[in-house]
Amino acid sequence: MGDDKKACYDLAQYQYYLPPELIAQYPVEPRDASRLLVVERQSGAMYDRRFTDLVEYLYPGDVLVLNDTRVIPARLLGVKESGGKVEILLLRKTGLEWEALTKPSRRLRPGYRIFFPGFEGVEAVITAELAYPGGRRLLLRNCDEELFISQAGHIPLPPYIERSDEAVDAERYQTVYAKHSGSAAAPTAGLHFTTRLLEEIKARGVEIATVVLHVGLDTFRPVTCNDIRQHKMHREFYQVSAETASRLNQAREKGGRITAVGTTVVRTLETIYDINRGYQAGQGETDCFIYPGYEIKAIDRLITNFHLPGSSLLMLVSAFLGVDKTRQAYRHAIEQQYRFFSYGDAMLIC
Repeated sequence: MGDDKKACYDLAQYQYYLPPELIAQYPVEPRDASRLLVVERQSGAMYDRRFTDLVEYLYPGDVLVLNDTRVIPARLLGVKESGGKVEILLLRKTGLEWEALTKPSRRLRPGYRIFFPGFEGVEAVITAELAYPGGRRLLLRNCDEELFISQAGHIPLPPYIERSDEAVDAERYQTVYAKHSGSAAAPTAGLHFTTRLLEEIKARGVEIATVVLHVGLDTFRPVTCNDIRQHKMHREFYQVSAETASRLNQAREKGGRITAVGTTVVRTLETIYDINRGYQAGQGETDCFIYPGYEIKAIDRLITNFHLPGSSLLMLVSAFLGVDKTRQAYRHAIEQQYRFFSYGDAMLIC
């Protein structure tokens, strides 16, 4: 079936078996010691490298685009009025309230209160049920929100990391260039960069540009529609400065290549790119869903981690590389025992 037009909309095309031992539970040290699978987009040729080898694939005039969002300690552990435990994952703030995922959620109806042991008087009040499983709107009361979240919150490690967050995660589940707080998950392709590696890249005449996309629900929510075109993405906040837009436009005019660090950067740039006017500065919310059949125009190369089966992230990679070549790359990565998912290894599609 491969890249047949109709077949590429079938959710089954994006499923694969991953041996559980290849799911990275801890990051490698140092960050840039990760492995890097280099895949040539046209030929499909593959090369097993190290992440530090990335500098060999970047040239003067190129632009490397980073998402400098910062992960907040968005996981709160509370107790219901009955005494039962409840877990809250803060997704994004809208006005005075938060959109959140709650677990268990069955009895958490509007008006329900959740308390936090060790933080007397602080409570989360459910104000509305949202349209997705576990989704609730809530209000944090009787606290300085930022201070409370920083003290009570845990790093929101994904569920496939089968351990509680530890001290190491406060630093390592955050890029070295993280700046703007607001994400419920890390833009994981960026976790491989060290300050030293970024300096080496700049020394080669490569420009560094930044955008913001606060990572939200769709990092945690699998695609469930058999026809993936029916999937609706959750809206996420993005921001692109005039400086970044200008830098990208100038690079394109001079023949420089745009390398996106992660799927969040791709979605942001595709949101603000206009075929006639180029990159446009701005901010707002995007629900850009990229899957095969979508022509990616705003980037030339992609650095990304290995993604979950059936995820919108895997579909984006398949749109850029092709369904068949993506499947071949993942098969190679599994055979060569690359480490998968958030704390895993990386792939450069060039």
